[in-house]
Order: sequence, then structure tokens, then C-alpha cells
Amino acid sequence: MSLRTALLSDFLVVGISHWYAELDVRERFSLSNDAQEQLLREADALGLGGIIVLSTCNRTELFTRGDRPEMLMGLLIKYSHGTRAEFEKYGFTKRGEDAVHHFFRVSVGLDAQILGDLQIIKQVKTAYDRAGDFNMLDGVMHRCIQSIFRAHKRSRTETSLGSGAATTAYAAVQAAKHEMDNLRDKRVLLIGTGKIGKVTCLNLINMGVKQVTLLNRSAQKAERLAERFQVDVAPLSDLHEKLPYADLVIVATGAQEPIITADQVSQIRADGKHQPLVMMDLSVPRNIDPAVGQMDGVRLINMDMLNDRLDATYREREANIPLVEDIITEEINDFKRWLSEQRVVPTIRALTAKLEDIRSAEMERYTKRFSSSEGQHAEQLTRRIVNKILAYSIDHLKEQHEHDDHIARVVQDMFKIEVEK
Repeated sequence: MSLRTALLSDFLVVGISHWYAELDVRERFSLSNDAQEQLLREADALGLGGIIVLSTCNRTELFTRGDRPEMLMGLLIKYSHGTRAEFEKYGFTKRGEDAVHHFFRVSVGLDAQILGDLQIIKQVKTAYDRAGDFNMLDGVMHRCIQSIFRAHKRSRTETSLGSGAATTAYAAVQAAKHEMDNLRDKRVLLIGTGKIGKVTCLNLINMGVKQVTLLNRSAQKAERLAERFQVDVAPLSDLHEKLPYADLVIVATGAQEPIITADQVSQIRADGKHQPLVMMDLSVPRNIDPAVGQMDGVRLINMDMLNDRLDATYREREANIPLVEDIITEEINDFKRWLSEQRVVPTIRALTAKLEDIRSAEMERYTKRFSSSEGQHAEQLTRRIVNKILAYSIDHLKEQHEHDDHIARVVQDMFKIEVEK
């Protein structure tokens, strides 16, 4: 699909999100980094240009410019653990302006479980960069994502959508505080030092928690974070030793299988740990065996149990939704105008080349009669004349392009120029 024929109706998104699917379904459709890369490679081989793969805790979506939803659905199913029957029951497909509007809302945080989620735009940027690495961004998709980034920035500078601490990590710490009343004297085990783990650790420290131990597969990464926040650190292999002494356990890793099993927790309860234990699984796929939540004295909180209603700034953010929707509408309209203008770009290019050919031919006929200095002046003068003619022509073409292609055809006929179809 070429740049000049691009239309808003070309866009398509297929996916699974927290609005339609429970956590156990979403985790089956989640895509690891390797799976995303394999999907992009096959999409490239299939000729699917311009595709963004977004896989987060609350959604997995393929946003693209094309007309093959069945092929996209097939790729999602192939590289995840979901089934076609599950997608047909829980998945969604949006086309055209609905697809574009949806991805704008997702990116600015209006479609998030945590309203105004500050992390989602970072995840979109990561997906955008990954698509670029695999040559899966055409000019139209690039322009669309840049419009999305602009809408996000405006939503933060022109409204209060970003007020407070609208993140999953903050919601998790607030939920833990709600469950335990006071976190200051609690012993916290934090497993995972990725983006969510880092922000969670910062929120714990800001809340006055003194006893935090970081566990991570990469000891060096955990040690750097521990030094920054002045907390303890231990290798993940020490989990069985640290677990019995924790009051609060928070897990946020990219592991594809549970890190904490029901047998492990059952064993420490049998060995005499009788105080209440709160466990939080901020991972998709889940990193704590769901069976743990059925044990006496254990409170297991997963992603679907988090919300931002406990945040005092929630009502303020909620009141700004109409303002953000207006920004999205403005940016989509601007993107539509840009798309529409691309219809006359080939005519503009052909006209520019035609006028330059005429100018060059005439200059070649007469410059031999001029001195070197006179030739330079003639060159500058003729270029200025051509550029002024072009400027008026381009303005008129762009003004008329939304209503009718007739003007472009008249220009093509008048100057006997051919435009690539």
C-alpha cells in the first residue's frame, strides 16, 4: 500500500484487553519479546507493512495498516498460547477511524485499567522502536505514531490527566497499604527490577518502608537498584530462604512460568509462619501460582484486582477525560488532513520536476551568451521565479485536495505530466 493511496479506513487493530478478557485469558495471549520478534519477522515475510505489536499486563494488540484481520489474528494465535475459539469469544477487531481512535486512547492512558497510566506510553514507544528495528514501519504508520506521541504530550501539558501517581506500581502499593494498614514496619520482598519493579521500589521507599529486599535473576542489576534506594539485595536463588520472613511479597518479572509455587508457600506455612501474608502478582503471565490465593492466612492480589480509586487525584483525572478526548480528536483530524494531502504529493513532485526541466533547458540555451557572473544571476532569478510559481500551485492543490481530484488532473493535463499510479 503506497503512501499516496493511504486512507484512514486502511487502519486495523486486533487484540485482547482487560475490558473483554479475564487475566487467565490475557496471559495466554501475552507475547514474550522473542515471540514479538518472530511475529514481526513473519509479518514482514508476508508483506504486512506498518505493524505495531503492543503486549502489556492488560492487553495484547496488533495495530497495523492493512485489510487482513484474519491474517493478523492468525499471527497472534500462532505466537501466543491463545486459541481461535478464545479470540472469537474475548478478542476484538476495530477498523478505520475506530482503530486509530482506539490506539490513541490506549496510548494516552484513557483505555487503561489505571486511568492516565504513565507507563503505557513507554510501552508504546518500545513497541514502536521494535517495529522500526524490523523494518515494519512505513511512512504512514510513522506519521500516525508521531501524532499519538504529540497527543500524549498535550494530554500532560494541557490537562491534569497526569496528576498524581497513575501507575500500576503505585496502585499496587496503595492496595498493599489498604490490606495491611501500615507498611512502615513490614518486611517486603520485591522480586523483579524491571520498569514496574523499579517504580514499585521507589513508591515503597517514599511511603517510609524500611525493610525491603530485592531479588532478581541479574545480581548486578539488583545491586545497582539496591544501592540507589539503600535497600537489601539477594540472588533469586535465595527465595526459599527469604520467603518465610516476608510480610509482603511483590513479584513483577517477565518470567513465563510461576516463580512462587503453591508448594513453596504451603511449606513455609507448615513450618510455622502463621502471621498474615500479602502477596502481589504484577506479572502477566502470572508469576505466583493462583492456588496460593486459596491458602489460609494468605491474601493474593493480581493485576485484575488493582484500581486507582484509592488515589486522591482520581476524580481530578476523571474530570479531564473530555479535554483529552478533544485533544485526540484534534490530532486525528490533523493526521487525516496530512493523509489527504498525500493524494496530491505525486502531482506536486511531477510538476516540480517538469518546471525544473523547462527552466534548465532554457538556461542551457542562453547561459552560453552570458558571462560567468551574469549566468549566476540568471540562475538565481529563474529559480526564484519557478519557486514562486510552484508555491502558489502547491497551495492551491493542497487547498482543493479534500474536495476533488479534478484540479490535480487539470495540472497534469496542462503540463503534460505523468503521475505514477
